[in-house]
Amino acid sequence: MRRTRPTRAVRTGAGRGPTGVVSVYDRMCWPEGALEHALATGAHRRELLAWFGPSEFRRLAALSRQAAGASSAGGAPHAKVYLIPGLLGSQLGWPRQAGQPRDLLWLDPADIAAGRLMSLRWRRELGGLMALGAIPHTYLALRLRLAAAGYQVVTHDYDWRADIGVAAADLARRLAHDASPRIVLIGHSMGGLLARAALGLCAPARAASIEWVIGLGTPHGGSIGAVQALRATYPVVLRLAALDRRHDAQTLGRRVFHSFVSLYQMLPHSLPDLDVFSASDWPITGLRPAQRSLRAARDFLDALPPADSRFICIVGTGQRTVTGITRARGQFRYEITDAGDGTVPASRASLPGSRAYALACEHGELTRSARVAAALIDLIETGSTTRLREGVRARAGRRVLVSDAMLKAAFRHKLDWQRLDAAARRRYLHALNEPPPLYDAG
Repeated sequence: MRRTRPTRAVRTGAGRGPTGVVSVYDRMCWPEGALEHALATGAHRRELLAWFGPSEFRRLAALSRQAAGASSAGGAPHAKVYLIPGLLGSQLGWPRQAGQPRDLLWLDPADIAAGRLMSLRWRRELGGLMALGAIPHTYLALRLRLAAAGYQVVTHDYDWRADIGVAAADLARRLAHDASPRIVLIGHSMGGLLARAALGLCAPARAASIEWVIGLGTPHGGSIGAVQALRATYPVVLRLAALDRRHDAQTLGRRVFHSFVSLYQMLPHSLPDLDVFSASDWPITGLRPAQRSLRAARDFLDALPPADSRFICIVGTGQRTVTGITRARGQFRYEITDAGDGTVPASRASLPGSRAYALACEHGELTRSARVAAALIDLIETGSTTRLREGVRARAGRRVLVSDAMLKAAFRHKLDWQRLDAAARRRYLHALNEPPPLYDAG
C-alpha cells in the first residue's frame, strides 16, 4: 500500500448532482430486492464475487436462498419487521436518466477520492441527495436471516444527515399507512433513536400495534464519537480525509460534518466533568459547534419518549472504545477502555426502563452476527433469549488517554486508492469505523 504526503486543502468545483461517469459502485447500487434475487439465483456471480469477496459472497448467497425458500413456503403470518440503519448506514446518491445506474455518492470511494464528499453537506433545498437503500455489507445479512425465519422485513432507509425528529416523522407516516397488525422496530445505532422518536409520534392505535422497539448499539446516552466527528478527529472522518485527494479532515469537518443535524443530536449527555451542549465547554482551538445547534439538539433529546416494557437494548462490549472525555491544554482528551462496542460505550447503549442484553461484539458486527440475529428472533417471538447475557457488565480493561492532536497525527498520510487491489479496497471500506491502533498503544 503506497501512501503519499497530505496535500493542502483546496476548494473544489465538484457540482451537486449526477455526473456522466459511472463507477463500479454505481453499477452495484441496485433497487431493493434485486441484490437478494441475484445472490439467490446466481446471476451476476462474477461481479458479486469481486464486490463482496469469496467468503462474504458465499454466506450472503446461502442466506438469500434460505430467505427465498421461506418466502415461497408461506405459513402463519409473523410480525412485520422494520430494520432501520444508523448514521452513515443508508446509501445516498442521485437518480440518472432512465436505464442508467444511479449515481452513488455514499459510499463510492471513487467519488470521495475525487473530492465529491463536499456534496454531502446537508442542505434543505429540493433536488438533493436521496436515500438508495441500506449499506449491503452492514445490513443485508440481518435482513436475510430475519426473512429466512419467515418475517417480512422492510429496510427503512433515510437521509441520516437530517434532523432525527424529521426522519422519525417520515417513519411514523409510513407506519400509519401500514395495515400490518403486528410491527417490530429494530434500529441499529442512530436508527434506534429514530425508532424511539417515531414511536412517540404514532397515533395511539398504531403505537399499540408496535410490539417491540429493539436497539442494536443505540447511543441512548449519546456517543463521544459524535464529539470527535465535530472536532474532525473521529476515525471515520480521518480515514475519509486520507482517501480524499482534495480536502483534509479539518475542511471536511467544517464544511460537511458540521452540517449534519443528527450528529449534534447524538452528543453525550450527563458527562461528569463537561457539558458538551454548551459551546463554552469546548476547547477554544480547533473546530467548535454553534450554540444554536447545541441548543436544538438538547431540545430534541429532552422530547424523546422514555422506555416502556417493549424496549430492548442489545449492547456490544469488549472493544476499544472512547468511554470518557476531558478538556486539557486547548483540546479534548479521550479515555479508551474495553467497555463498549468500539463506537458506543456500553453505559450509553442502554436506556432506563428497558431490558438489556450484552455480548462481546463490535458495533458494525452487531447486524452481521448470526448469534445476534438468532437472539432477535427469540426476542420477537417470546420477549426473552438465552443466547445473550442479560444485563450489561462491561469490563474497562486497560485505560489509555488519546488527544485530538494524537489522532490527527496518526492519520496524517493520504491514501492512493487507485493503487489498491480489490481485496485491499474492501478491507479499507469495511474498516472505516474500526478503533485505530492508537487506541491500543496510547
